[in-house]
Amino acid sequence: MGDAFIRHIELLGYEKRFFPSQHYVYMFLVKWNDLSEKVVYRRFTEIYEFHKALKEMFPIESGDINIENRIIPHLPAPKWFDGQRSTENRQGTLAEYCYALVNLPHKISRCLHVVNFFKVRHDDMNPVTDSQIKKPEVFLLPKDSKKNPTDITGPIVLQTYRAIADYEKSSTSEMALKAGDMVDIVEKSESGWWFCQLKNKRGWVPAAYLEPMDGPDESEEQEPNYAGEVYMVQKSYTAVEEDELTLKEGDTIEVIHKLLDGWWVIRKDETTGYYPSMYLQKAGQVNTSVKSELRNRGAPPRRSTIRNVKSIHKQGRKQISQETYRRNSKKYIQNRRNMRGNSQNKANVIIEKNEPEDNKPKAQPAVPPRPSKDLILNRCTESTRKKIL
Repeated sequence: MGDAFIRHIELLGYEKRFFPSQHYVYMFLVKWNDLSEKVVYRRFTEIYEFHKALKEMFPIESGDINIENRIIPHLPAPKWFDGQRSTENRQGTLAEYCYALVNLPHKISRCLHVVNFFKVRHDDMNPVTDSQIKKPEVFLLPKDSKKNPTDITGPIVLQTYRAIADYEKSSTSEMALKAGDMVDIVEKSESGWWFCQLKNKRGWVPAAYLEPMDGPDESEEQEPNYAGEVYMVQKSYTAVEEDELTLKEGDTIEVIHKLLDGWWVIRKDETTGYYPSMYLQKAGQVNTSVKSELRNRGAPPRRSTIRNVKSIHKQGRKQISQETYRRNSKKYIQNRRNMRGNSQNKANVIIEKNEPEDNKPKAQPAVPPRPSKDLILNRCTESTRKKIL
């Protein structure tokens, strides 16, 4: 028989372990060419180091020389603090990564680096435990969330954006950029801070400093919703630009346009303007520690405040003026008031018409006549006929 290679890798779920300290490991079912099936356990940091080494082994296929030649799937870097939520949320990405990995050309998918990484180790068969500490907790991936191979069209491809100006980071969690830098977007947060990768660097960057490669307009942005969604202000903000609003903590507002740069158009009574989305929370939602920590940071800069912007697109992004927002918002509010007035009038008319009818006595149902003796003898059963004889 030839060299061993992997036919299929399936993510089963993850384990929460408590020895030697609390950590998480992913469970994989690895199917080999000899029809054997083995379960192996790997930390995400191990998987990411394996991924980085694979990219170094195949620089052309990893896109290091030319991004257009990349076929090795992307894999987001580990977070600074990997908890249960991030471990759980990463499962879908990891399942797609394994599927794409096995379906790469044989020189990659069957290389010794891949084969050796997924071979059964001693600690896979006998994981380290301690009787004084509670047993590992197992979290299996739900069956309905496991994607079939036919559902996956290809490797995971992160969106590539370009920096339109130099950006100097103001904290260790951010990443500095130079105009023209090409970054991969790992996460787009509604706050307007996006988590990016640039070679071996990673960190948060204001979305306003980035532009998509295929066009100036951000197709993922939603259309304005003048009906509005009710939000609560969780942190006060004093307007700096003329088209921004000054609000206090506890104010109730309506969001009418969610923009990806983290500056949403909101409505307070009949006034509209921009406000940092990271200081808002949807009415009825529970405040989380992550959101609270995020609000301690400053709001991301707006595109209009960035100097020396150098875009590769001839056309600028389509923007709606504040006057248009105000006009459409007032128009919607007026239409809503008119509809409420009409519905109340119709309800009054219906009540007035029904009032006289309610006073009338209801008609009683007619009692059918009793059938004749001859009809009973001809059509009824034997037991019924006996009763009249």
